[in-house]
Amino acid sequence: MKSKTRAVVYNFLGFAILFLILRFALGYFFDGIGRFYLALASAIAASVLAPKFAVVKEGAREKLMMKWIFIKGFREI
Repeated sequence: MKSKTRAVVYNFLGFAILFLILRFALGYFFDGIGRFYLALASAIAASVLAPKFAVVKEGAREKLMMKWIFIKGFREI
């Protein structure tokens, strides 16, 4: 699998897992809110909280890097 494809898959998985957790948690705690607003709030929160993956080229080598708001700087995967 290419590095760019892995980055897209990791971005999707990070977002999807956080979205589902937030969607069910918000639905459990805030029962009176409509489904659309729960999904919207979960999507916004998941896009902010999810780790971001990207491919960086250094010479002839490609590195998969991760940035997350809970860690300082970038990490190589």
